[in-house]
Amino acid sequence: MDDYPLLNLFWTMLWFFLWIMWLFLLFRVITDIFRSHDLNGWAKAGWLVLALVVPFLGVLIYVIARGDSMGKRDVKEAEDREQAFKAYVREAAGSGGAGKGGVDELTRLADLKSSGAITDEEFQKAKTKLLA
Repeated sequence: MDDYPLLNLFWTMLWFFLWIMWLFLLFRVITDIFRSHDLNGWAKAGWLVLALVVPFLGVLIYVIARGDSMGKRDVKEAEDREQAFKAYVREAAGSGGAGKGGVDELTRLADLKSSGAITDEEFQKAKTKLLA
């Protein structure tokens, strides 16, 4: 380790991290090529060949030429995922009769049980029927 100066170590680390960053960018560009709906098959093949045959220049050209649409696709995909998640949460929260009326009915049943008007067995049967 004495024959490898500290400055050379820093340069080696810099080049290593730049190479890793470029690999991430390359994979990001390749996935963006395949998820782009505005490109036909031949255009996708051309961009892919350019990115793989002339890697540094191909990726740079792609980012310059289609960088804006790349960001727009990311934003649209994130919005679609968020809408799907919200729809799932609404569906899950509203399923099984546990909507506003279902909560009121369960509260009423719990009050009847705690007052002694119905037994635990009757409470369980009514709750099962209500949630079904």
